[in-house]
Amino acid sequence: MNFSKIHSAQINMLQAYIVDIEVDISEKTLNAFSIVGLPDKAIEESKDRVSAAIKNSGFKSPKQKNQKVIVSLAPANIKKEGPNLDLGIAMAYLLASGEIKFDPQKKIFLGELTLDGKLRQVDGVLPLVREAQKNGFEEVFLPQENAWEGALISNIKIFGVKNLNELINHFKKEIKSDNDLENDFLNKKIDPQPSTKINFLNLLPEIDFADVRGQEAAKRGLEISASGGHNLAMSGPPGTGKTMLAKAFCYILPNLSFEEILETTSIHSIAGTLRENLITRPPFRSPHHTASYVSLVGGGTSPKPGEVTLAHKGVLFLDEFPEFEKRAIEALRQPLEDGVINISRIKGSTTFPANFILIAAMNPCPCGNYGTEKECACTPMTLLRYQRKISGPIVDRIDLWVEVSNIEYQKLSQRNEKAETSKEIQKRVTRARQIQLERFKNSQNRTTTNGNMTAKEIEKYIILDKPTQTLLNQSANQLGLSARAYHKIIKLARTIADLEQQEHIRQEHILEALQYRPKNFL
Repeated sequence: MNFSKIHSAQINMLQAYIVDIEVDISEKTLNAFSIVGLPDKAIEESKDRVSAAIKNSGFKSPKQKNQKVIVSLAPANIKKEGPNLDLGIAMAYLLASGEIKFDPQKKIFLGELTLDGKLRQVDGVLPLVREAQKNGFEEVFLPQENAWEGALISNIKIFGVKNLNELINHFKKEIKSDNDLENDFLNKKIDPQPSTKINFLNLLPEIDFADVRGQEAAKRGLEISASGGHNLAMSGPPGTGKTMLAKAFCYILPNLSFEEILETTSIHSIAGTLRENLITRPPFRSPHHTASYVSLVGGGTSPKPGEVTLAHKGVLFLDEFPEFEKRAIEALRQPLEDGVINISRIKGSTTFPANFILIAAMNPCPCGNYGTEKECACTPMTLLRYQRKISGPIVDRIDLWVEVSNIEYQKLSQRNEKAETSKEIQKRVTRARQIQLERFKNSQNRTTTNGNMTAKEIEKYIILDKPTQTLLNQSANQLGLSARAYHKIIKLARTIADLEQQEHIRQEHILEALQYRPKNFL
């Protein structure tokens, strides 16, 4: 047999797709080894890795024979990147050369080979296995370090492999059944909320709301934000607890559902930020204010996900908000509105998920003393330039604006035994989210929170009585609200009512929602 066909899988942008690896061997000719199908440099170099791995596994190297080897990677019109295909290429060659025999149907091979034939851990296994399962494949062979990740997908067999010889012996049936590759990971059941260490993605350490002295207004705003998936901005002098509140915010968010766990874990697996832990809690991303435009929103020559995508289903915390690059701040318009980010570059265009809660923190001015008892050292021009960094469209897309003022020293030294803990607040938040899930269970837009409601859904799901509608219209007219801000007031009021388990929005809910409009600090 001089021809073989084996299946592998590849990531393009954030999408997984199946790759067919075809190998054709022509004998009694000058030695040649070529790979076609738009391979990148890493795949071109796999010729040397595969040849050495085969030789060091006890077989004759492809480069030691007088033969022409052609490896075709299909579909040919999609660029192939990374070392994921090494194992598939090696197995396809050994099958075509007659060194081994097995049925490659319904099997996927993933993994990077070292020169001595060992398999090295690779990125993006979870979405690759999901794609294999969707396409009817029954078995996946991958590095042992990635086996736990692949085992998250049900109805498909996962085989953790240490080296090339182990895999070959598996097909030769030369090992006992109790040492089969699948013994640890075949159909492994994964608890969506394991008791093992949770990957919070740079959230250290745990901060409880009870540890934050005072700032009751800010805590209330954060509770509403978590309950309805609303974006929030905090403004106040340095050292008043804005960063501490933002970090504590993560611990009042509800746990992710199993589908959300798979989705977020897949994103971080592809991005290479996932190591050994399953992401069972909303991700928390906190890029420094010097972060570039591309690192924040994504992009590059070959588009890669940025912080807005890594924060999907979680929190994007932007401390020193006005200090970020202006075009990076403006690029937040689309994800804040649509929950996705469109990236267009020469080598391709794609849409990345970016449905996150934005928590922004800012000082009232560059020196931080504007509006406080301390003297502000900023000139009027400096203050104006600082405030203009946050444009009107961005202000409109942030639902809650909260002031975080200085705390009296006496309160800092007093411990309030009655202060609510994060777990107590989380219970109310989770209860409000359940109300919203029930409300939107038939939504065609897959809406799950009040903050993501469209104008059409507001009209469908929210009915205001006449006095409440009159109050809202009068307030909107006096404040000069835009149509977007008008709808956000309704969404906020609906979330406040959900927290109180009220079926209908009342006037007091509208009044509280109006309190969170931007005031004197912008």
